[in-house]
Amino acid sequence: MSVQIAMPWHDGELQVQEKLRSPRKSEGNPTITALSQQAAFTLQNAPLLAIGILDDKGQPWTTVWGGETGFARPLGGSMIGIKTPVDDKHDPVVDIMFHHHGEDATLNPQQVAGKLMAGLTINLDTRKRVKLAGKAVAGAVAVPEDSNASADAQVQLVTHIDQSMGNCPKYLNRKNIQPAHTRSSELLSNAPALTDDAVKLVHKTDLFFVSSSQTNVDMDTNHRGGPAGFVRVSKAMDGSSVIVWPEYSGNRMYQTLGNLEVTPLAGLVFPDFDTGDVLYVTGKTETFFGKDANRVIPRSNLAVKLTVTAARFVRQGLPFRGEPVEPSPYNPRVRPLAEEAERGFDKDKAATNSVKLLEQTPITPSISRFKFSLNNPVAYVAGQWVALDFSDELDPGYRHMQDDDPTSLNDDYVRTFTVSSPPGQSGKSSDDNFECTVKSVGNVTKYMFQQHARHGLEIPMLGFGGDFKIEQKDDGITPFVAGGVGITPVLGCLPTLDMKRFKLFWTLHISDVNLAIDTIERSPSLAAGVDIYLTGVKDEVKAREDTVALLTAGVKTSFRRLTRTDLEQEELSNTWYMCVGPQLQKTLLEWLNGKEVIYESFDF
Repeated sequence: MSVQIAMPWHDGELQVQEKLRSPRKSEGNPTITALSQQAAFTLQNAPLLAIGILDDKGQPWTTVWGGETGFARPLGGSMIGIKTPVDDKHDPVVDIMFHHHGEDATLNPQQVAGKLMAGLTINLDTRKRVKLAGKAVAGAVAVPEDSNASADAQVQLVTHIDQSMGNCPKYLNRKNIQPAHTRSSELLSNAPALTDDAVKLVHKTDLFFVSSSQTNVDMDTNHRGGPAGFVRVSKAMDGSSVIVWPEYSGNRMYQTLGNLEVTPLAGLVFPDFDTGDVLYVTGKTETFFGKDANRVIPRSNLAVKLTVTAARFVRQGLPFRGEPVEPSPYNPRVRPLAEEAERGFDKDKAATNSVKLLEQTPITPSISRFKFSLNNPVAYVAGQWVALDFSDELDPGYRHMQDDDPTSLNDDYVRTFTVSSPPGQSGKSSDDNFECTVKSVGNVTKYMFQQHARHGLEIPMLGFGGDFKIEQKDDGITPFVAGGVGITPVLGCLPTLDMKRFKLFWTLHISDVNLAIDTIERSPSLAAGVDIYLTGVKDEVKAREDTVALLTAGVKTSFRRLTRTDLEQEELSNTWYMCVGPQLQKTLLEWLNGKEVIYESFDF
């Protein structure tokens, strides 16, 4: 019979729980003071194990080992055994443990007595993970005699587990893990200032592992996952590399953040599952709460900065590769840093204005025009967006899991919409109403489409913003490429445009053709300078019947996708404008290589 003692929360965890008003402090710590059955089962069925350890200076470092299931297994009595290939030349955890300098080495029990270790056993295919913590007992690293051999160095390690706890599957992007060799690993850089390639690795990552400690008492290793690009890199005033990430909604125990509260140091590892490249960093952390977090990463209420003090960027240093299978349904959208954001606003600044829905005009089954009145009239500029806060209407509060609506867990219910009505229509210095042409694509827009003016919907407004402006130069006709409702920036700028020197390439699905018809009817001057490309056409005869109004107005209409050749017109300016979806934007930027391209974000 085993006896397990309940663990108390430590001071750092309690401090963070208090700041974030978590009820966890009164619910007790679910960490088990032994290797649980769940942890043992997950360990032997997981192909990866992230491990954290402290170096001689107390700095945490993290690595990730594995490649095949069965490389780690329970031995009984809360002991686990690990036998796995490693990069013995550049892996910082191998270096800290064995100090072997390329030779066979055995762990010295006297040297590591009381030395903390933490781990995260993880199966990315099943999205199962369990946290582990304990102390190394014995181990050895064996290096192939022939340094040019394809065989990898092998680590064998026995660890006593003092703590284990299962975690939820949120933000784990499914991958199929396969073993790989590390003998050709190469240290590309060990400078704390990250190279461009190292930054690219961070910006492409959808998963990293983080280790932290409560001084020399306790350690924790866990993962942070999200969409590719959710981790950002910037530079401090002194040129140091700074890694920043948002803390998404979790289990509210705040074990990592609790450690950082009392010991603001962390070690991260960024694995490139495609190439086997890996970035190890350690550094000083700073945690931001509420308004401070929003100033770092807009629309976040919790964020962490790590200033890199040491790093190793290694080519092909991982003993595995990972093939993408499926992204996590819980992934929110990428949140750029405040310094990167195209649509920045102070989410935590109290709204001093509000808008009231005056009218909704359906245009297509999924697109409507919404007319709002301003409680306090204010001026806006053509091409700007408006930020509206729907949280009072839609935010249900904290939920740990929400499988039927996973992205809602990190939704702040703030949306920005490009204003599609030109400013100054009232003839006053300030506008008392405006319009937005909106496509229904999510919870907030679905709610908007359910509203009617008689419902009296009134929403806090965070403000107008943005500096997108169409400037017509003298080097030719100004071209603009729009995708679907990406026409909205043009609509707001129409009165200021010389239509004889304006060319619109507009691609949209046949189901939204009425948006084009409505736009031409409301703005007939557009007709002569627009080429429309309708996709999704299955019956061209019917499509021609549906587009008679466009043909009658003299609009050039094609029932196909936009092509590169369509854009190759000599009379066009070298400066292009666009508002399209991300995939088309990527294609257009390739087509328009060498041109000046100015684009409005299609995101909101």
